[in-house]
Amino acid sequence: QVQLQESGPGLVKPSQTLSLTCTVSGGSITTTDTWSWIRQPPGKGLEWMGLIFYSGNTAYSPSLKSRTSISRDTSKNQFSLQLSSVTPEDTAVYYCNVPGTEYWGQGTQVTVSS
Repeated sequence: QVQLQESGPGLVKPSQTLSLTCTVSGGSITTTDTWSWIRQPPGKGLEWMGLIFYSGNTAYSPSLKSRTSISRDTSKNQFSLQLSSVTPEDTAVYYCNVPGTEYWGQGTQVTVSS
């Protein structure tokens, strides 16, 4: 069974870059189709941010594309999210998941505040 675990700082200052890592167990990021990042701001719905394919190619939400980068470390079976120039509006619970499956991380709260 695939398990995902997000990790990273819980507090980021405005204008800085948010960096999160998703560690995968029970599956390989180089053989399963896609791996994605999703967030949920307080009081709002889920927002898809982007994904990385097993090949290493990426796709991003048009609204976040200019600030988002997803990469991977195949030696550690991890994939990562970087969101630049953050503002308080980027405060959210951030999740990694396998699209179309029940495989989700538990989520990690990130607050953008000075």
